[in-house]
Amino acid sequence: MKKKWYELKWITVLIHAGAWILLFSLPYLLRPSYNQRDSPHTGPASPATLFIISLIGDVMLIFFFYLNELFFIPRFLYEKKRILYPLSVFISFVIFTTITCFMRVTYANEDHNFSFSLHILFSVFVFGFILACSLAYRLVRDKMTADRIAKEKENEYLKTELALLRSQVSPHFMFNVLNNMVSLARKRSDQLEPSLIKLSSLMRYMLYETGEEKVSLENETEYLNSYIDLQKQRFGKKVALNVNMLPADKPYDIEPMLLIPFVENAFKHGTGLIEDAQINITLKAEKNDLCFSVTNKFDEKSEEVKDKASGIGLANVQRRLELLYPDKHKLTITKDNHYFSARLTINLS
Repeated sequence: MKKKWYELKWITVLIHAGAWILLFSLPYLLRPSYNQRDSPHTGPASPATLFIISLIGDVMLIFFFYLNELFFIPRFLYEKKRILYPLSVFISFVIFTTITCFMRVTYANEDHNFSFSLHILFSVFVFGFILACSLAYRLVRDKMTADRIAKEKENEYLKTELALLRSQVSPHFMFNVLNNMVSLARKRSDQLEPSLIKLSSLMRYMLYETGEEKVSLENETEYLNSYIDLQKQRFGKKVALNVNMLPADKPYDIEPMLLIPFVENAFKHGTGLIEDAQINITLKAEKNDLCFSVTNKFDEKSEEVKDKASGIGLANVQRRLELLYPDKHKLTITKDNHYFSARLTINLS
């Protein structure tokens, strides 16, 4: 996955450097008129000496920030070594306080008896602040990394699942179409050869065009019409077939092989021993909304599953809709008065 601009290493270094410069410049920015002579507790140390002492203390705090973030937290805190972590922090605090106090007493000529307790309190505040910032930074960074990895895993899982679901469509479709071919062969029908040619064009579409994430709605509609033509050749006048696919008001793209399971299901369960079999198919796409409806007559007395493959198509397409068009589709499936109806609306914007 491509890194965002704020994740680039040199950007991170600049942000950290800027944050440290701003943080340790605040005492000077907030007290611009501060003069060493205003304090009765300091000796004749020069401003340059005090600046160097302060700079060394700042560098030690920065060093502790990254030592805690990069070593103490992952090695001790995350590993639940409950004694080593606070012990390491305490030792770091003692070292920081001892060195800074020694430098102020030795080089800044501060009064030891007065300034030591005050220096301890100040060190506790500053060191505790840096410790809290280091903890927060590491925990937030790890949380963001964990969320990013989880998102990447979820995306890869969804891609894998979609690929599997799409691959299940073709075998199921081919199974039904080949049954049609067998039926025509048994009847020695003259429609077998044109049916095979049409099947060849369908296979070409499945192999070479459905590999893309999206296909044009026009191509998908042509695919549906070809499939319906094959079924017409098989059933002839045994099924009252009404197809109304209106031209779209503008070009749209759609997930390939998404609509065919509804049509397959209608021919699978709305034919055979069904008296006065009837299938109605409508498709309309306008104002970024696709409205697709398939209705077939069925026999409520013969609701038993026809074979193990029955139901694969609709269950498959429902899952694909949840993955590809979350909160952008509505699928309504009803059984009423000897009719099975599937109505699908998708926002294609």
